[in-house]
Amino acid sequence: MSRIRRSLIANCLVLLATLLFSVGAEAQRIQDLASFSGVRDNPLVGYGLVVGLDGTGDQTTQAPFTGQSITNMLSQLGVTVPAGTNMQLRNVAAVMVTAQLPPFSRQGQEIDITVSSIGNAKSLRGGTLLMAPLKGADGRVYALAQGNVYVGGAGAQAAGSSVAINHQAAGRIPNGGIVEQEVPVRLGDVDGTLDMFLKRSDFENARRIVAAVNQEFGAPVAAALDGRTVRLKLPADSNSQVNFLARVQGIDVTTERGPAKVIVNSRTGSVVLSDTVTLSRAAVAHGNLSIVIDSNPQVSQPNALAGGDTVVVPNADITVQQEGGALQMLETSADLMDVVNALNALGASPQDLMSILQALKSSGSLNAELEII
Repeated sequence: MSRIRRSLIANCLVLLATLLFSVGAEAQRIQDLASFSGVRDNPLVGYGLVVGLDGTGDQTTQAPFTGQSITNMLSQLGVTVPAGTNMQLRNVAAVMVTAQLPPFSRQGQEIDITVSSIGNAKSLRGGTLLMAPLKGADGRVYALAQGNVYVGGAGAQAAGSSVAINHQAAGRIPNGGIVEQEVPVRLGDVDGTLDMFLKRSDFENARRIVAAVNQEFGAPVAAALDGRTVRLKLPADSNSQVNFLARVQGIDVTTERGPAKVIVNSRTGSVVLSDTVTLSRAAVAHGNLSIVIDSNPQVSQPNALAGGDTVVVPNADITVQQEGGALQMLETSADLMDVVNALNALGASPQDLMSILQALKSSGSLNAELEII
């Protein structure tokens, strides 16, 4: 094969790949596009106490419910606290405990737990959640939570000054919950049908899913009700239903590529961009505002015969500085790497990027959906 012919074939392959990616279509499993009716998570919530903190817990004078909770818990364990006892509980924090109960969960299954402070605790780092019941919307207990709390933030304080990185008043307990009661899930209606809901409403994707399912089974077992709902005809017995739904989930459907997305975690400052995010030409100014408060108390001492008292008069020096934020031009970016380089050129921290991305979205320069979690 000649060198010219090899070069021509390589160029054709590159052109073909470019055309395939530019069409914006991709094959996805139905499992990634839709979910079955009734097969969903169930939210759980509970109240508990985190103990073992290093002096960063609730101040009982400002969070009296923490002291009441400790008294009630100790009484259930056979310990009586005399009335009127002033307990200095700096190592305890009252928290709300939340979790998601997956479908088809069985007794003894472990689930992840999220713990969030509801008092004035400064940090939950190093604490342990005591056994807390988790209830559903019907008020029944479905799980129990307990374990060591993992906090993603860190902080330090000394001599009245403090510094913190990320959020410390909330944390997670991986596999910290145990399912105690099951939630029954019924597949299908009495007429033998089951609805399948698309995660994103799209008439074209609904049409393609119906065509792919009917082609897979060689019969009209699927029909679209609207741009989000597809109705399936189920077999009679449960084992055949499981096999049927497994085949449906595994069917590949060529769909239009979803919208570009930018997801920002406001708690940790993490920013994630999909590969289809683009920028239009825009001018952006970014500056930092810093406020410094210097405490400088003064002592007021009267004369010897004045008959007054020596007092300390509080005094503070406040300085506000604003760093220059000259306009910077962001060129049109059609590639994800160009977008990242353009945002990095602003010299902004991940926390500052949230406000910048919101401004770009409002001005129409950001071609993506902005989601803050």
